[in-house]
Amino acid sequence: MFNRILIANRGEIACRVIETCRRLGVQTVAVYSEVDAGARHVAMADAACAIGGPAPRDSYLRGDAIIEAALATGAQAIHPGYGFLSENPDFVEAVEAAGLVFIGPSAEAIRAMGLKDAAKTLMSEAGVPVVPGYQGADQDPAHLAAQAGTIGYPVLIKAVAGGGGKGMRRVDAPEAFLPALEAAKAEALGAFGNDAVLIEKYVATPRHIEVQVFGDGTRAVHLFERDCSLQRRHQKVIEEAPAPGMTPEMRAAMGAAAVRAAEAIGYAGAGTVEFIVDASDGLRADGFWFMEMNTRLQVEHPVTEAVTGFDLVEWQLRVAAGEDLPAAQQDLSITGHAFEARLYAEDVPKGFLPATGTLTHLAFPDGARIETGVRAGDTISPWYDPMIAKLVVAGPTRQAALRKLDRVLATTQVAGSVTNLAFLRALARHEGFFAGEVDTGLIDREVATLSPAPVPCTRARSLAGLGAAGLHLGAPDHAGLTLWAPLAQSQMLLFGEEEVATRIETLGADRFRVRIGEATHEIARHDGVWWVDGAPTPAEIVAHAAGVSVFWSNNYHFTVPDPLQRGAAAGPGAGHVEAPMPGLVKAVFVSTGERVRQGARLAILEAMKMEHTLTAGRDGTVSEIRVQTGDQVTAGAPLILLEPDEEAPT
Repeated sequence: MFNRILIANRGEIACRVIETCRRLGVQTVAVYSEVDAGARHVAMADAACAIGGPAPRDSYLRGDAIIEAALATGAQAIHPGYGFLSENPDFVEAVEAAGLVFIGPSAEAIRAMGLKDAAKTLMSEAGVPVVPGYQGADQDPAHLAAQAGTIGYPVLIKAVAGGGGKGMRRVDAPEAFLPALEAAKAEALGAFGNDAVLIEKYVATPRHIEVQVFGDGTRAVHLFERDCSLQRRHQKVIEEAPAPGMTPEMRAAMGAAAVRAAEAIGYAGAGTVEFIVDASDGLRADGFWFMEMNTRLQVEHPVTEAVTGFDLVEWQLRVAAGEDLPAAQQDLSITGHAFEARLYAEDVPKGFLPATGTLTHLAFPDGARIETGVRAGDTISPWYDPMIAKLVVAGPTRQAALRKLDRVLATTQVAGSVTNLAFLRALARHEGFFAGEVDTGLIDREVATLSPAPVPCTRARSLAGLGAAGLHLGAPDHAGLTLWAPLAQSQMLLFGEEEVATRIETLGADRFRVRIGEATHEIARHDGVWWVDGAPTPAEIVAHAAGVSVFWSNNYHFTVPDPLQRGAAAGPGAGHVEAPMPGLVKAVFVSTGERVRQGARLAILEAMKMEHTLTAGRDGTVSEIRVQTGDQVTAGAPLILLEPDEEAPT
């Protein structure tokens, strides 16, 4: 076993690797960018090295700086985590050339699976079923359109390099093919530097089921499947193991196919073989096809660990250190069921817009495995993925585990940034998902009912009023009383842009009467528990730098307006196009004096590894452009100004 390793990553995966290393007695070295100097993974490691600026290209993608840090700190090996350099074969070769061990597959194995078209050909030769399609070298648009017609619509255009849904378009009819192809190629070129695409048959009722494999370079085993069908924008949201509705015959067939895939490329370490499954008529052993192989540890690996009882990071370290596979196939089995929910800083009602902010309050309940790279007081940076945590639960059955997930989501507390917490809870409580009726289109079909943010009732608003007034902290028995009548005060709150006026009467120690409009509530606290109108509640009130939050099955956040600033203008209207978050201006499509229609593309802002198109909020004429391509902007910064135009543009 190694004495010391360097972790070439950040955030929750770096913390996850450190935890296993601590258990095994292996020392760890963290690397960090300028904005990550105080990050949790840096504090957890035995040593840490600065490697550059906040942009990934200036730090976490600098393979030379990472290798130099490993050599300078006496590390024997480098663990790549996932993302960044984890699937970069040139980095693997550089690590090995420096006399270090790469904790992962060989450069040859990564290259074999790095391009989807070549990988599909290789898998077909290895006897792994692949989706009907075209993955040839001829990228002429007319030829690709002809291939799509031969395959039969609907088809899927996919970039041969990269992942995460970039360079991917579904096309339902021939007339839509060429515009979709142009858009997919442009996106792929920008994201991966390679605009080549493949065309494959689109499965109408698809499920995304993947198999965890582990190899030693010669032999491989599988640790069963995970269902990752709950996705939005091709990004996974909730994963589970095992897959609902899985039959023994299909599990055996998928597992065998995944092992063939791994052994065909001499795979060493943890990897995942992803399959697209036709769920139109249940799960069948002849109804799955190879999509791609991720030659690294997956974000969702904890659900596999929960149902198998094995630590995959430990396996990575042991095999990389020269040991045999820790278990044979016959030693592996599934116990119970597990879910993982990805908690993100994002504004779901605004189209899952990535968010930033300082986590003024962060608390997780007992009874769950929490994978996180942040703490209360940390800032969600615009430079990296906005994941706050992964919440992992397990139970004896799928229904028991899902109920447990709902309880964990209901009692997780986050303040300081908008999150997808309520959205995750709505998914966990979705009737179809609870019944195991899931496919990759579920979220898109149900987004209108899953996305709305929960609205607090007057009871929750009354508690928020107490918090804003500082009355939630407790008081001695004589506090709050006057000689003749209860002490009364007014407290104004804002829930979003909605004003909430509360009138609070202090009746005694921890006893209050709160009026909001026509509603009146009697509130008391006994032994740390809030009672509202004579009934105990699980509510918690937390005052913090961003305002006051009431945690009561959902997270309700209120701000306290400054009375000196009330009545000021609420902000720019449709004539100001603002940056919805900090980011990099990737493109500006208009010029001063140009007339545009409502909805016209004005600019593209890149933030949180995604591109966001900014559009005109009304018809008008561009009167001022305050940014140019390449500018870094802050949230709320005015980018483009529009003057109203009475004459409709042509």
